[in-house]
Amino acid sequence: MLQLRVVPDYEALSGIVADRLVEFLRRQPNALVCLASGATPTRTYELLVEHGLREPTLFRQCRMLKLDEWGGLPANDLATCEHHLRTTIIDPLRIGERYTAFTTQADIPESECTHVSSWLRENGPIDMCILGLGVNGHLGFNEPADALQPFAHIARLSEASLRHAMLNPATGRPTYGLTLGMAEILQSREILLLVNGRSKQQPLKELISQRISTSFPASFLWLHPNVTVYADAAAAAELDDQPS
Repeated sequence: MLQLRVVPDYEALSGIVADRLVEFLRRQPNALVCLASGATPTRTYELLVEHGLREPTLFRQCRMLKLDEWGGLPANDLATCEHHLRTTIIDPLRIGERYTAFTTQADIPESECTHVSSWLRENGPIDMCILGLGVNGHLGFNEPADALQPFAHIARLSEASLRHAMLNPATGRPTYGLTLGMAEILQSREILLLVNGRSKQQPLKELISQRISTSFPASFLWLHPNVTVYADAAAAAELDDQPS
């Protein structure tokens, strides 16, 4: 069941999600948490780091998995998902040994996808999956298409993704994406979808329409039994109705 919660602003959204994750990890210290990158979850991650400094035992057993990555960028490029997650949450919490991720410049990208999928089969499923909503409805780099891929795969990036603000500091242009597949995402025990800002008004409105289509991958979240969408007032401004 997909449930929508509208909160006043981005700071409130970030605080609520961070608090929910903290309580979740207190109940399940060794949980596997999947992390999206980008501006939307950044403040949540910063607040989690603050919690970790106050409660050092909180993150000593949990495991982290990167949702996706820009393919073809140098590993030290400031635009990579790796750089974002390392600097905002992984390194500050010192959980690098319990962190699994796609490599940005894999020699054989197909093998990298096989490796991540195999690891997830052996160590999963994901207990808590943190997602953002793409402007074209993508989840990770599961882009709108005639058909969606179930497992980790090489993704052809849409123009909407290539215009993502994360790429502003990039030294080059990514040539593909690496991402978990829709089946791996939907096998998560619980999913939190974070949506903020005026640019997400139309994507959120499309999601709440309950129309499920491969042309809007996020709509498949309606098939999952435990999804909470946290949207700030700016993103939800054009909604007429909320899901029951």
